[in-house]
Amino acid sequence: MKLETIAIQSTQGNIDNIKSVSSPIHLSTTYLRNEDGSFTDDFRYSRLDNPNRRLLENSLAQLEKGKLAYAFSSGMAAISAVFQTLKPNDHVLIPDDVFFNVKMLISDIFQQWGLKYTSVDMADLNEVSKALQKNTKLIWIETPSNPLLKITDIKAVVKIAKSNNVLVAVDNTWLTPVLQNPIDLGTDIVMHSTTKYFGGHSDVMGGCLILKENNELSTKIKQIQMLS
Repeated sequence: MKLETIAIQSTQGNIDNIKSVSSPIHLSTTYLRNEDGSFTDDFRYSRLDNPNRRLLENSLAQLEKGKLAYAFSSGMAAISAVFQTLKPNDHVLIPDDVFFNVKMLISDIFQQWGLKYTSVDMADLNEVSKALQKNTKLIWIETPSNPLLKITDIKAVVKIAKSNNVLVAVDNTWLTPVLQNPIDLGTDIVMHSTTKYFGGHSDVMGGCLILKENNELSTKIKQIQMLS
């Protein structure tokens, strides 16, 4: 299917086999158990999961060609979840031109927890290779970068990363799946501030992570989401 078709069909709700043209808003925070003690579709408490969030996540996963997606209250909350999967003394590469709050998040918050980082010009592949350390666990890419619009060759950075057993995450907020699919280029994680082009009208705040695989990393992110 074309991207436009996926965007429309993936957002059509089918909760309890009611095929609404426009998906209803589910306001309940808590869900009743069935007579046997189970929960319908495992909906128990809205912080854990709810019909609207599940619909959004399924749509985002399809649009970005990932296995799973996780929705958050903001783009920064989604980014924070990625860094929370790391351990003290792990090392991260970030672009020298990056959304300012990302730099603040690492330097002011996660650095106190023992996370190490290096800022590097990711347009220069030699610099990326030289900046890798034995404890590097993640390369964070932002392309085009904010605010200078620097371009990173995602596929080339992925090649460097995989040869060193390093994860790659891409902030795809600016281009969206309409213009760029980082998972097709080999990345492990795609992040969006859904406040921007996915929302489109400056009236909804959100963020999301799309995972290439259903694995230990996705399990960690799900746990962080549930406990946020």
